[in-house]
Order: sequence, then C-alpha cells, then structure tokens
Amino acid sequence: MEPNLGLGTVLYSDLRRVTLDFPASSEQRTYAIGNTPLTRVRFVAGDWVENQAGDSLQIRAVDERSGLIVYRGQITDGTLASLAETELNSSLQFNRPQDRLFSGQLDMPQWFDLRYATLAHRQRLERSPLKGLGGARTALLPYQLYIAHEVSRRPVPRVLLADEVGLGKTIEACLILHRQLLTGLASRVLILVPSALLNQWLVELLRRFNLRFSLFDEERCLAIEESAPGDNPFQAEQLVLCSTDLCVDNQLRWQQTTSAGWDMLIVDEAHHLQWSEQLVSDEYRLVETLTRQTPAVLLLTATPEQLGRSGHFARLRLLDPDRFHDLAAFLEEERRFEPIANLVEQLLGDTALPAASRALLGRTLGAAEAERLLQQESGDSETARSSARLAMIDRLLDRHGTGRVLFRNSRNRIKGFPERELLSHP
Repeated sequence: MEPNLGLGTVLYSDLRRVTLDFPASSEQRTYAIGNTPLTRVRFVAGDWVENQAGDSLQIRAVDERSGLIVYRGQITDGTLASLAETELNSSLQFNRPQDRLFSGQLDMPQWFDLRYATLAHRQRLERSPLKGLGGARTALLPYQLYIAHEVSRRPVPRVLLADEVGLGKTIEACLILHRQLLTGLASRVLILVPSALLNQWLVELLRRFNLRFSLFDEERCLAIEESAPGDNPFQAEQLVLCSTDLCVDNQLRWQQTTSAGWDMLIVDEAHHLQWSEQLVSDEYRLVETLTRQTPAVLLLTATPEQLGRSGHFARLRLLDPDRFHDLAAFLEEERRFEPIANLVEQLLGDTALPAASRALLGRTLGAAEAERLLQQESGDSETARSSARLAMIDRLLDRHGTGRVLFRNSRNRIKGFPERELLSHP
C-alpha cells in the first residue's frame, strides 16, 4: 500500500523491480526493489475490513496460504465468510496514526531521522541570538549587524538611525524590522517615506528581505473604500508602505492612518520633519501623533542636525517625549556631555583611568557603585576587568546623553572604505 494511491496489488516482480496496480487511482507503477515507499497491509483479529463490493467483515482468524493472507470472520448479518487480501477494498485508507501503527503501515526509519534532524535544526535556529538577522540578501557589515542586534532585541525599539549617507541605514532598519516580524514582536507595520523613495523601498524590502509590503496611494485607498464602504483602507493590509504626502494632503487619510493601529512605525528622511517652539509642520504633527500611539518607532536621517540643535531635539522628542521634554534643558545637558564622552573613550581603551576620571565616575554613578565597579576593574582576571568596564559604559549610557536612542556611524570612524577620488571634467 502507498498512502497517496490506496491499496495496490502486485502484478509482476523480479530481482530488481516490482510492478503494482492501484485500482482506486487507476494507476500502475513500477518501483526499484529495496527503495519502494510501500508497506504490506496486515490486519489482526478484531479488525473490520471491506471487500470490493463494500461488505464489511470482522476478522476472527488470519491464515497465510502460499504467501497469500486470508482473513476469516463474520459479516454484519452473522454469516461466516473468508476474504483474501487481493479482494480487499482498493480504496482502503488509514487516516488515524493508531490505525497505521496497528496495521503495520510504518514509514522507513530514515524518514523519521530526517524529520527529527529538521526539527532539531529548526529549534537551533529559533534559539539563535541572530534569528532574523542572517537571512538578508546582502553582505552585512559588522557595524550594521551590531546596531541591528542591539536595537532589535529590545521589546519596543524606539531609536534614531543617523548613519552618514551610504553606510546602510535602510539595511539596518530592515534588519530590525525583519527580526521584529519573525519573533512576533510586531505584525502591523507602517513605513512613511518621501514619494520619490517609494519604489526604492518597495524593491529593497522584497528583493533583500522577502518582505511583501503593500504600496498605498490615493487610487488604492479609493478602490478599497469602493469594495468595502465604511472600512478603514489602512486596516486591509498588515504591512503598508506609503508616502508622507498621502496623509498630510488629505485629512481623511490622516485620520485613517492614525486610527489604524500599528505595532511599528518607520520614517525615512526624518530631517524633513520641521519643528520649532513657535511653528510645527504638518508632517511633524502627523508623525508625532503616530509615535504616541505606536510602540516601536525607527526614524532614519543622515543629517540629524541639519536644522540645528532644535531640529535634533525635535527628532529625539518624538522617540521619548518624557526624556526630551524641554529644549533649554536639552541644550544645557549637552554642554555637559563632553567630559562623559571622554570618560567613555577612556573606558573603551586599555589604559588605566586617571584620578580625574575616577572622580568624575564617582560623581556620575554615585560613590558606592563607582567604587564597587572600580575594584572589580582593578582585579587580576581579564574577563572581570572587561566586564566591569562594560558595566560602567552601560550605566553612563543609560543616565547621560543619547546613547540608547541615537545610533550614528561616520566614514571617518568606520574603516575599510575606499578613498574617494575627485574626477574633474572640463
């Protein structure tokens, strides 16, 4: 018997091949001996079987005559009868696992081994710390992988990706998005980009990450509303890509977008969101409304300070309005960042901290905590010293500056890029 074809009868067999007829599927097939997906059906006393006419027989005894199995038993009206295995109903199916087990319909051991190995490998992939980061069709650079891993492991990432032009902000954002989707931390995603970048984003998402986003424009929204009057078109798809202008220029689309409910928001070219204490642009107000309703937010810009320090503050304010609530306080705090930044640079190095840096660490972290970490850092174990320095850096990043919110790489810090050459033309 082959499960997909039903019960078959052997027509011909030699040392190399065997040919069977499957009446239920009107097929004949020839298999190589020793490599056939076939098992012989054997019933036992107590089982019910059917003949070709559909009459049922409860088996009382099983005999084998010259290699042919014959079942003897009682049909439904109580009459004794016998039934050879060649007379069994060819449409016989074993749907329940116990039926297949008790009738001897067992697969070959190698198929179990293959399934077990596949499930074990899948479990290893599910537990991998790089889950969702290794499937992109692109050559990942170490700094991109670091940012994607650092951000995507947060339950609700809210960060500003501000790498210089050409360093791969889009790749980093898509890696974070991909991992959030695979781990189930996000399912509904909205990406807002300038109109000129719509097709570029759509192609990159599909080609590099196999993410099928739906491109929304006014025509598509009207078509959805026509087919489902009263429905919010932005709730028709889980992954939506649209231009900022679509929502800003149409009050209805604005309301629909902000009420659709999203798990993640990605905004490209975020430096176009203009804000000041006196005037707020419509684009900024739209994104601000969305960020207050959406758990995970990624803002992308290559020029975070293009509109000055107030513009930079405006982007940070979208990500954490409680932390960045006042422009004057932010500017005052920034003036105190340089000593902390120098301290972090020293901790990243392999030299001993000078007395002034130790004193600054004590004032910043508190005397007790700083003393505990400094004692650990001065120990004999290299692992303990490294762990203590990383702990100091983590605490400084948590309490000062924008280290947990802003990620920025520049070409003068990333090595390996070819030198740029000026090719002048008359």
